[in-house]
Amino acid sequence: MNRSQLLFIGFVALALGAFVSFVVYKNVLSRSSAGNEPGADVIVAANDIQVGAKLQDGDIRMVKVPASVVPPNSFRSRSQIIGRGVILPIQKGEFILPSKLAAENAGSGLPALIPPGMRAVSVRVNEVVAVAGFVIPGTRVDVLLTGNPMGANEPQTTTVLENVAVIAAGQRLERNAAGEPQSTPVITLLVSPDDAQKLTLASSQGHIQLSLRNPVDTKKVDIASMKATGLYKNVTPVALPAPHPKPAKTAKAQPAPAPPDAYKVEVIRGNKVDETKFPDQTGAH
Repeated sequence: MNRSQLLFIGFVALALGAFVSFVVYKNVLSRSSAGNEPGADVIVAANDIQVGAKLQDGDIRMVKVPASVVPPNSFRSRSQIIGRGVILPIQKGEFILPSKLAAENAGSGLPALIPPGMRAVSVRVNEVVAVAGFVIPGTRVDVLLTGNPMGANEPQTTTVLENVAVIAAGQRLERNAAGEPQSTPVITLLVSPDDAQKLTLASSQGHIQLSLRNPVDTKKVDIASMKATGLYKNVTPVALPAPHPKPAKTAKAQPAPAPPDAYKVEVIRGNKVDETKFPDQTGAH
């Protein structure tokens, strides 16, 4: 290997080393710049906070984080959130955001979970009606009614409400962490004022059944009512005989009253009694 070749190899090695050094320097410089980013004070959860809870001072803490990671509308002051109700679960260390809190002065518990213009209506259930306990807060259901409309002899089932949100199971406002079923005699649904009337009336008209939905299935379907005869194949409904009209009652002719006896007039003169008869003159008119 001659001298020129050695010089060329040395030049290439120096150039490669300079390039690597430049790349390393740029990385170190960028990290230093990121480390010097100004921080911002923001409020996070000091522990896990359940739905319906009323925020206390011990539930939150103030931390300093890079300004670039602070979510929009995050709270910077404790006074902004103390006393407000929680409408969505908040995990420890999570930012406190307006979407997870009830409006100011809305209180806490179940009333804080009811949006303006909506109503909370409870229905009595059992293990069958509540789909073996899997109807829990956060799920969505259809409400089915089975009864005899307008006094009909044949029962039928119809869908009264569709895609209704469940906001409480008994006195629990959220599902457990494992998603296990919850046995409770009462389920509370979130409905509009019109649907609240329908649900209340349906509860008094027949048997209520809840049908559990997939939470991503929000499509409403126009389903016709199902009658008992529709459950059986190759069965022709038996036509009920038409009621026979009752014969009209005719008034019986009353016999004419017997003519009254003639009038008698007795005239007494001393020991003598004279009797004179006069015919009845009323029928002459």
